[in-house]
Amino acid sequence: MSSATVATQWLTMGGRSLRLGRRNVEAIIMSLVLPVMLMVVFVYLFGGAIDTGTAYVTYVVPGVMLLCVTFGSGMTAGSVANDMTGGIIDRLRSLDVGGPAILAGHVAASVARNVFSSALVFGVAFAIGFRPHASVAQWLGVAGILVLTITAVSWLAAALGLLASSPEAASGYTFGITFLPYASSAFVPVDTMPTWLRGFAEHQPITPITESLRGLLLDQPVGSAPWQAAAWCLGIMAVSIVATALLFRSKTRG
Repeated sequence: MSSATVATQWLTMGGRSLRLGRRNVEAIIMSLVLPVMLMVVFVYLFGGAIDTGTAYVTYVVPGVMLLCVTFGSGMTAGSVANDMTGGIIDRLRSLDVGGPAILAGHVAASVARNVFSSALVFGVAFAIGFRPHASVAQWLGVAGILVLTITAVSWLAAALGLLASSPEAASGYTFGITFLPYASSAFVPVDTMPTWLRGFAEHQPITPITESLRGLLLDQPVGSAPWQAAAWCLGIMAVSIVATALLFRSKTRG
């Protein structure tokens, strides 16, 4: 199969996944409302009680973006599980559409949805007082880390969708991903946590990703955080891609 044919299949499957998501009115409403609700809840309900040494809206923006990304993983996992249990895979394979294209289509649609949600978070944050100090290069760094994170989470969600026996189970499997931002520096400084939780918070992927985004947006030193964030994302993506290949082959064997 030529590279042009492969690229065409991937684009076609990506467009299919986006169209399927567009028909899901509840998901569209959630993707629009969730970022707004989260910003309002964290800034206006919790922000006054949390001391981060700066305006809480300034501190919390990266965390809300990452929380939206992890929430979106449930939709991706559910879409993959729905394909695997709904009979569409056999029809696509009869048209010589391979598993990589099908799964990449779901991932591409997930990336597009989450980039839109992240842009909406920025818009709401600006409206309620967020003022970044990033240069053009720092904005590019923010975009790169954010897209890399979204892609890694999307591939992980696709693997969980293949592992699940139903769309409902797939959404449940992503609970652990959704929990990670809470146990990180996304919403409160890590040094305010109990010692046993602090160790976990400092050594899980969301913390270096958050610190990278926050530091770049506010023109603050980031140290090695971007490299740690990239290493986590690339590692998660590599493991997830291998897992999706093995799981897809196992579930469609015969």
